[in-house]
Amino acid sequence: MGNITIKQLNFAYPGQEPLFTDCQLAIDGSWKLGLLGRNGRGKTTLMKILMGQLDYQGWVASNLPFAYFPQAVTDPTAFAWDNLSAGTPQLEEWQVERELNLMGVDPVLLWQPFATLSGGEQTKVLLAALFAQPGVFPLLDEPTNHLDTRGRQEVAAYLRAKHQGFIITSHDQAFLDRLIDHTLVIERHQLVLERGNYSTYFAQKKRRNQTAIATNDRLHADIQRLHAAKQQRLQWPQRAEGEKRHNAHADKGFIGAKAAKMMKKSQTMAHRLDQVAAAKTGLLQEVETVAPLTTNQQSSYHQTLLTLEQVGITLPGRQVFTDLSLTVKQGECVLLTGDNGSGKSTLIKAILGQPVGQVSGTITLAHGTTVSLVRQHYTDQRGSLTAYAHRNHLPVDQLLNTLKKLGMERASFTTPLDQLSMGQQKKVELARSLLTPAQLYIWDEPLNYLDTYNQGQLIQLIQTAHPAMLIIEHDQHFIAEVATKRVTI
Repeated sequence: MGNITIKQLNFAYPGQEPLFTDCQLAIDGSWKLGLLGRNGRGKTTLMKILMGQLDYQGWVASNLPFAYFPQAVTDPTAFAWDNLSAGTPQLEEWQVERELNLMGVDPVLLWQPFATLSGGEQTKVLLAALFAQPGVFPLLDEPTNHLDTRGRQEVAAYLRAKHQGFIITSHDQAFLDRLIDHTLVIERHQLVLERGNYSTYFAQKKRRNQTAIATNDRLHADIQRLHAAKQQRLQWPQRAEGEKRHNAHADKGFIGAKAAKMMKKSQTMAHRLDQVAAAKTGLLQEVETVAPLTTNQQSSYHQTLLTLEQVGITLPGRQVFTDLSLTVKQGECVLLTGDNGSGKSTLIKAILGQPVGQVSGTITLAHGTTVSLVRQHYTDQRGSLTAYAHRNHLPVDQLLNTLKKLGMERASFTTPLDQLSMGQQKKVELARSLLTPAQLYIWDEPLNYLDTYNQGQLIQLIQTAHPAMLIIEHDQHFIAEVATKRVTI
């Protein structure tokens, strides 16, 4: 397998701050490389540069035949196999079936309309088609999105067993720890390449941050001392002038000359102190920080906000689930879990009163309860952030402030919503939910596309504010931190 060599890479989208400035990098094609970094830092952009889809300045050289996940699906209503073969004509059906078998997936999925597959099934089919191509070097962009817990374990085992390298991005820390052997992190002003998995990088990053914070504290103290010394020096000539005013018998000419001399000397020393302070300011190291999030949670006189009693849902041709009962009370965070296709998102539609087929049992939303939703899919995001805020009855300044807390760069605030990265679009969806007045929050896979800093913010918010929530999520770390109750379909 070949290598990837990058020298003096520079790239910026029109009208935005540079994502890469004079970057140098050497990647071995045999590595299972985790590509990490905050949303909007350029992970997908770097993959597009490797694929030759973006113009850049610098030098990128590789003999690797890159292949990108997720592949485009041209006709979701057609069979999965027809979509795969249309995108890669040289693909053989048996090759894809082999990869599906390695993942423990029934190849019969190939002969179902692609749109009827669950999100996890679609992911596995596309991964199988990618790895069925001999000799390609995969660039895997967020393959864990829409995978359930078991699916993530199966895909992690599948990728770990591969005797080939790839580059992968994911928001799931445990998933990455199972399979990557190197990490490439796009930090604010540098690329950091290290050997080891996510936990290894994070531990080293934590140590670097602690060292940087200690250094910054010392530098800040030095800078304050220098500024105090500057002010003291600038007071010298003022003291001499005071002596001249208050001493009637003194030699005015001598004191005036002394004051002028001291003025010149004090200005020279103040300038030198400014230079030293500026040099120390330049040594200050930037440490990644996150601001706490808030919700527009409204009070309710109901103790129980949502009740499901022996609920079942039947779609044409199949029973999705039956006899599901749960409650969501004030202060509870209920995690709804289950395999892909078990009906979790369908249940949310039923709770919201949307048509989903035949519903049995009883769904009771407490009178007057307003719901704030985070959706899996938000293709209706269009136009500017200002127009989006007006459509959703949100204060523009609060929307922008929440997005800034979520790590979205100000330069992105003028970018049309449909041109934002998937992570940035998810932040817009999440910010809308946080700002919407509500007694109950229903979030469908909120961590998809969000970086680990954002995950930490959400964990802190839920642990601090204790909003009433029903959440669908598969990230085990997140579930362990926030769930007060788990219900499995």
